[in-house]
Amino acid sequence: MAGSGRRPEHRGPPELFYDEAEARKYTQNSRVVEIQSQMSERAVELLGLPEGRPCLLLDVGCGSGLSGDYISDEGHYWIGMDISPAMLDVAVEREVEGDLLLADVGHGIPFRPGMFDGCISISAVQWLCNADKKSHSPSKRLYRFFSTLYTALLELITAQAMRAGFTGGMVVDYPNSAKAKKFFLCLFVGASGMLPKGLGTECADGEEIHQAKFTNERTRFRNTKGKSVKKSRDWILEKKERRRRQGKEVRADTKYTGRKRRPRF
Repeated sequence: MAGSGRRPEHRGPPELFYDEAEARKYTQNSRVVEIQSQMSERAVELLGLPEGRPCLLLDVGCGSGLSGDYISDEGHYWIGMDISPAMLDVAVEREVEGDLLLADVGHGIPFRPGMFDGCISISAVQWLCNADKKSHSPSKRLYRFFSTLYTALLELITAQAMRAGFTGGMVVDYPNSAKAKKFFLCLFVGASGMLPKGLGTECADGEEIHQAKFTNERTRFRNTKGKSVKKSRDWILEKKERRRRQGKEVRADTKYTGRKRRPRF
């Protein structure tokens, strides 16, 4: 995970502070956009993502998608979470390329283990330090956020262990239990060991419950041969294709796509 920022002056919970007017003002402020872009660039750089392979990132507190713009420009995919409906409405209007989720990260990260290659958060996590409601406990909300985020990033840990020469994988005990579920990273050195079965993975009649297997590759990126130069024809075609897959209207490709125009006199 990478990214941080100056803690905003406490003016109530973010979902109320960032109303429609504030959300639009935030997104249209050139200084804010510049700072957001610079911090996003640094945050993604600190993740140390592998070269030449698009990754799936989680943007916590994505707001109107300013950080997501940089992630998309770098050729990566992203999912953004935010508690402010007004901010997400602006993101939809801006036609950002990531998927958006209205959610309070203080309740945890609602994604399956090992789903993301990394996570960034620009000026958002500090909101969890506020007790905006009587039911809010900052320490509990922070723990819930970080513990579930750790689970969502488990594949990053597993992949690096495999890269270092270990074999093995994840074992999940009681996968269908909300309280008893436990995750174990089992690593072997030398001869490949047989990965143990998780506890509670068999039904009463003895049938095995099928669990998702984690690997260090993503089939959706299998044919990718590296990032294209930004603003090049290939980069533009890839961006248009991503938008088509999202069901958005895109102009047809022609021989003029990506071609630089001559300066007008």
